[in-house]
Parts: sequence; structure tokens; C-alpha cells
Amino acid sequence: MPRMSAEERRESVVRAAMEEFGRGGYYGTSTEAIAQRVGVSQPYLFRLFPGKRAIFLAAADRCIQDTIRMFEEAAEGLEGEEALHAMGTAYKRAIAEQPSRLMMQMQMFLAVAAAEQEGDREFGEAVRAGWMRLWDAVRVPLGVDGTTRFMAHGMLINCLVALGFPVGHRVWEGLDVDPLQCGPGEPQA
Repeated sequence: MPRMSAEERRESVVRAAMEEFGRGGYYGTSTEAIAQRVGVSQPYLFRLFPGKRAIFLAAADRCIQDTIRMFEEAAEGLEGEEALHAMGTAYKRAIAEQPSRLMMQMQMFLAVAAAEQEGDREFGEAVRAGWMRLWDAVRVPLGVDGTTRFMAHGMLINCLVALGFPVGHRVWEGLDVDPLQCGPGEPQA
């Protein structure tokens, strides 16, 4: 089996970090767990990244990049309501097929809040810059009002899925979504 290049290994670390950080959060995930998932030593991991923070920020950036790419592909050639529905459908499918993406998003928000509480604004700035790229990517096909509505609706769905609200629970009333198609806990009736 051919050896991976440093760039391929770096990519595998970012993917593994998304899984590990999504499950355990920034503070609850060790670099050792990430290294083990990839099959490298911690010293090698730190040759690829200067530290845990850099790994987390690379994973957060990849999570945002993947989401932007997914939305752009879904909305290609569409505008308004058609784009909104296409992007919503793509997102629901993505969090059903890759629940770690949703969990990584949630962990990003928590990590920023914790860092800011400790006085570390730089960490939050890096994650917010990615989130603003996402906002802008959604804004192109939906406009300002559509973007606000889409992002608010999506965040509500994220919260309900992450909390594991079961199908048929009153919190799902009025949402145009099938919670069975959305998420890490796959809520059951």
C-alpha cells in the first residue's frame, strides 16, 4: 500500500478531528484520540499541526467549507424558494448521513463561547469568519430575508435533532421537516 503524502495525512487528521471533536467537544477530546483514529503518533500529529487549537480550527473550517460547497451545489441555477428548498433538502440529507457534521457545528458554538468567556477573542474570530462565509454563500441565492429565515429554521432543526426530540413531539409542529431524516439520535416515535 503506497504511503500517504503529508497533505493526505493532514486531510485524514482533519476528518478524524471532525468526528472526535463532534463527539467530545474541544475540551473533552484529546489529541491522542485523534492520532489513534488516524493511525499516527502524537509527535507526527504535531508535525502536521502546531497544536490542538490548530487542529480544531482546521476541522471547524472544513465543516464550514463542506457545508458551503453542499449549499452551492444544491442551489446552482436556482433562486428564492427553489434554492431554499434545494438547500434545505441537501442539509437534511447531510446531517442524516453524516451526523458528525451537525455535532461538529454544535461543538464549534460551544468552543467559541468557552474561549470568549476566558477572554480569547481570537479563537472566536476564526470560527466567526468561517460562519460569515457560510452566511454569505447562503445569501447569494436567497437574499437577506431568505437567509435569515433559512438559517434560523436550520438552527432550530439542529437544536431539536441534537436534543433528540421524538417524532410527533409538539416541538416539530409547523416545521417542514421529517426529523427521522435528520440526525445523530434519529428520534423515534
